[in-house]
Amino acid sequence: MTAFDPLQPDSLARTTTEAVVSVRGLTKVFKDFWGRPKARAVDNANFEVRRGEIFGLLGPNGSGKSTTIKMLLGLLYPTKGHIEIFGHSPRHVKTKARIGYLPEESYLYRYLDSRETLDFFGNLFQLAPGDRDKRTEQLLDMVGLSQVRSRTVGEFSKGMQRRIGLAQALINDPDLIILDEPTAGMDPLGCREVKDLILALKARGKTVILSSHLLSDVEDVCDRVVIYYGGKIQADGTLKELLTERDSIRVTFPSLTREKVQGILGAIQREVPADRIKLDSPSQNLESYFLGVVNRARASEQTAGATSGNQVAEYLRGSAEAGAQQQARVLDRLVAAAPVAEAQAPTVIVPTAAELEAQKKLAALATPAATAPEPKIEIAPKLAMDEVKANEKLANLLGKPKS
Repeated sequence: MTAFDPLQPDSLARTTTEAVVSVRGLTKVFKDFWGRPKARAVDNANFEVRRGEIFGLLGPNGSGKSTTIKMLLGLLYPTKGHIEIFGHSPRHVKTKARIGYLPEESYLYRYLDSRETLDFFGNLFQLAPGDRDKRTEQLLDMVGLSQVRSRTVGEFSKGMQRRIGLAQALINDPDLIILDEPTAGMDPLGCREVKDLILALKARGKTVILSSHLLSDVEDVCDRVVIYYGGKIQADGTLKELLTERDSIRVTFPSLTREKVQGILGAIQREVPADRIKLDSPSQNLESYFLGVVNRARASEQTAGATSGNQVAEYLRGSAEAGAQQQARVLDRLVAAAPVAEAQAPTVIVPTAAELEAQKKLAALATPAATAPEPKIEIAPKLAMDEVKANEKLANLLGKPKS
């Protein structure tokens, strides 16, 4: 398969002809314990996902989206139909290595921190330790978790778990990325960053399958969509084909005087009934306004939560751009003055109170104890008078004369 270059003029032609995912007559019937059909989750679905496009799977809960994704991943076997991914079965091991998947729920080890999590998934793909370290740093910076890398995943909010889940889905630099509700639980700023990332992946020739209930997100990024209901595909096509209202036309022009607006409306009303004409001022959507407010506040404020990713991870941007940035960094290091090792201040480690107490106890155990003075045993002096009286009593008992 030839490398995709978005700058080449024939890239669009290849995008429209090369199918990464091909689904024909896909059907999945779940059965009960006795083998009787219980639910037809997917019913005779047909679609193709082409290279370099963002493909949306839409539909209400229980319509068959997640079942379709699981069959594309080889986690479920179809009852009937045919699936090809990169020309192979979904169960082909080398094909699986080219897929990145973000499930609807982030199933992560809660006692690992962000860095350990990405290192674990990178090791599953048998990445070299050096590559794992580089990609981990780039991905944590990209998803805005570099400042909280020491916190365990179990302490993360749902939005932050989606961020680390998105990073693990990209650790192997996949050619096909399947995202199931990637922006669930994220704040509007995080949603915008995820959408920008998806568009950047598309620009690099990656193929993205997106399943989401947030239709505004789908509308912002997807090229084509299919809409499921009852396990069947009810509509499919490009967003322009599906959303364009052919029976109306919108005209936008700068603000004019009242007299000019009335003159234009009078000319239109001679051709169109007055009740079919809608006159209003255009407005930006809430997301654009929200991002403007946050960007202005970010210039003067700081936050303890997840931060914005600075840029797309270097290894995801392609070899040409990555090589240019690597050369720039090397040049910066050569030009910058090297620090003198002798001038560096010595590192001073201040022990804590607990450590000082432990050191004292250890020194006491290690040092031989000093010779302690023997305890003095005080013996009461014998009283002469008491001894005489005792002798007299003893003589009386024995019947002897007194001495």
